[in-house]
Amino acid sequence: MARLLIYDAYENKVYTYANLNENDPMPYSTLTTLRLREFRGKSASPTLWTTIAAMEAWNLTRRKYGRGIPVGYAFRRIWEGGHGTRSQHYAGVAFDVGQSLDQRQRTAIYNAARASGAWGYVEPLSQTPTWVHFDRRYGTPACSGTTAGYPTLRRGSRGCYVMILQDALSTLGYQTGTRIDGIFGARTEQALRGYQKRTSLRVDGVCGCDSWKKISTAVIGIGRTKTTID
Repeated sequence: MARLLIYDAYENKVYTYANLNENDPMPYSTLTTLRLREFRGKSASPTLWTTIAAMEAWNLTRRKYGRGIPVGYAFRRIWEGGHGTRSQHYAGVAFDVGQSLDQRQRTAIYNAARASGAWGYVEPLSQTPTWVHFDRRYGTPACSGTTAGYPTLRRGSRGCYVMILQDALSTLGYQTGTRIDGIFGARTEQALRGYQKRTSLRVDGVCGCDSWKKISTAVIGIGRTKTTID
């Protein structure tokens, strides 16, 4: 059974879906075009997250393509590894698909994703020789010179990036609460300040470029710990 958190950027709210089965369709996805197990991929996480906007973009792409799209990666927690630090896959808004298809089929998926107009980024096929990548990231990256990094977070922030921060901090031993909830409140700020103090970062309770770099690098590959929260 899985717990799924979906961020609604339109209303700035986080919705929780509890006790989902692996074969259940992802909420906000059309019918059964994307099941929970497909979105999960190789992740063993009991808690997953995404956004309504990402599901809407999936629906449009799937409709344009007109048939099933096999998903290779659509979700990872940072400590599970598999992607570089600050990867949008950890935000639950990026998809790597079509690994089992031929080049003609992948090109058709790429064209469908581009034609949908719903994704913020569709990676050129020259950079993805055996898959197709598209994502629906949101927010301005905290680090300049990149379009892929996580945005600055502070007290009052909500969404998938807060979930990533809460998950990473708890895995590093800094508790943000009893469960990941995607809401940057007092406990999350306290945990972040504790990490900043211990790692000689500016202790301001704001997760900007320097904090993201250290946190995302420190947590990758650690694996589940006694302090990791779900």
